Amino acid sequence: MDQRACVNLPALPLQLLFRCHPDWRTEPAVVVDKDKPQGLILWSNERARSYRILPGMRYAAGLSLARELHAGVITEREIAHEIVKLTRRLEHFSPLIEPSAHEPGIFWLDATGLQHVFPSLQDWAEQIRQTLAEQELEGIIAVGWSRFGTYAGAKSTRQNLSFRNPEEERHHTRKVSIDRLEFEPALREKLNKLGIRTIGAFIDLPAAGVRKRFGPAAYELHRLAQDKDWSPVDARPLREPVRQKKLLDYPETNLDRLQYTLRPLVKNILDRFTERSEAVSTLRFSLTMDDGQKCHEHLAPAAPTLDERQLMSLIRLRIESLPFSAGVIEMRFQGAGVPISEKQLELFKQQPKRDLAAVHSSLALVRAELGNQAIQYARPTEGHLPEAQYEWQPFEKFTDFQANLPTKRPLIRRIFTPPIQLASRSRHEPDGWLISTPADGPVEELLGPYLIDGGWWRREITRAYHYARTRNGRWLWIYYDQQRRRWFLHGEVE
Repeated sequence: MDQRACVNLPALPLQLLFRCHPDWRTEPAVVVDKDKPQGLILWSNERARSYRILPGMRYAAGLSLARELHAGVITEREIAHEIVKLTRRLEHFSPLIEPSAHEPGIFWLDATGLQHVFPSLQDWAEQIRQTLAEQELEGIIAVGWSRFGTYAGAKSTRQNLSFRNPEEERHHTRKVSIDRLEFEPALREKLNKLGIRTIGAFIDLPAAGVRKRFGPAAYELHRLAQDKDWSPVDARPLREPVRQKKLLDYPETNLDRLQYTLRPLVKNILDRFTERSEAVSTLRFSLTMDDGQKCHEHLAPAAPTLDERQLMSLIRLRIESLPFSAGVIEMRFQGAGVPISEKQLELFKQQPKRDLAAVHSSLALVRAELGNQAIQYARPTEGHLPEAQYEWQPFEKFTDFQANLPTKRPLIRRIFTPPIQLASRSRHEPDGWLISTPADGPVEELLGPYLIDGGWWRREITRAYHYARTRNGRWLWIYYDQQRRRWFLHGEVE
């Protein structure tokens, strides 16, 4: 029978947060979806839970329970990037690794035959744990025989576990509390009302009754807990990155000569990927200067490609934006690939009127020249103050064009960040109130006030907003700050 192991990194987003802020480990801390009072708490540590600060609450509610509460944002992209890095590190211990698609921080490894490579599977698990500790991450490894048994074992203890046989694994699994596993809160509450608090009691329930009373998700969990899923580790095939290196005979500063020198490197990378039926998804390169300085860059085409001209164009744009402290003496390139899809292999296809591929290629050129964060969009968010009702997010790609022409031209509110402080308003204004330039003229119409109060969780804010029309027809969006006793220009309606 094949052996497998489950690697559990408890509360991985919290561990990533503590790696950035080590001093928060002994303080109440949470991971939120946005660092704002209305941000949703996604993960909370034990100190925060002692204050009854639980996932699902708002950050402002947590602050009302513990004023010393710390919060940070760990994005899904950061978590996914860390999972990729961890998968690559775990590849040194097993050729077959499957990250969990539903719970970040859970990995299944194929351990079959590894006792002949390492002194023992217990020693193998301890080496994995030490490798994770070097990355300032806590890991728990359970070595056993089934997918669910190793998962339950890794979730139920703070030390590594190794089961000698399937019977020992089943016996341990039955004693594990359901509170240790990722049961849905509603399902856990129903089971607790029935007095079912262990996996063994849950397994003993009739399968048909579980499906009928608790739904298909609970039934699937029940089936897994009964060891009826002996599927092998669903690992992604190992794909080594393609690397190329070039040492120059003398320091080079001319861009055209650099491009001529690196073209064969790019061509060799593309040839290697072509042999593997893959396309380039990302390209990393580093330039070593004559004075010892190094420049590391990362490029991503709009879609995986084998187009040499497109990659060379992206590289040239990125190199043109780099400050050279001296001549280049060494170049290193590393490409990562993905299997070529059938869509890319189609020789003939109907082109839409608006070419999405051309749009994404243009956006990739902009990113190559100005940086990966150059293109962003405003996403509406929940917030009390106007400036908290949106946030800037990196723009990835268009999924489709939907051109809906408005029947009436909409008004656009251009927001100034930060608001512009206006001069103090005089008590006597013989020529009217001048907000903007003299060319705009004085204010002839003032609509408002529209009051906004908030910020009690940090600093109380009271604003009285007005729309002011100047003589030449401009509509300005202004407010009076009661605490600061100042007028501010917050935007303009166009």
